[in-house]
Amino acid sequence: MAIKRFVIGLGVGLAAGYFLRPTIEGERLTPERVLKEVKQKVASTHAISGSWIHMLPEKIEQNHLSYEVYRGGLSTTTEQGTVQYEFLADTKTGTVIALQTA
Repeated sequence: MAIKRFVIGLGVGLAAGYFLRPTIEGERLTPERVLKEVKQKVASTHAISGSWIHMLPEKIEQNHLSYEVYRGGLSTTTEQGTVQYEFLADTKTGTVIALQTA
């Protein structure tokens, strides 16, 4: 009886893993969420006055690594005026890969 329950449990677990794998592995953050996270990170050092993000991800290669990223930008206000920044953020984690002045 114990082996039968084990085999049934194993079968259910394998089936659930098989059907849920694409959902778990392919999960991307929404562009809106990534933009919000980038703004929160940058807001600690800059006064943000505007922002934008491309809704479609793109693939880049940096340091011999491939990334799927969202491209976006921020406008900040300084004493000298407005400064524009462009960023690349990972679609799965929201991590900023590059941030540079435009």
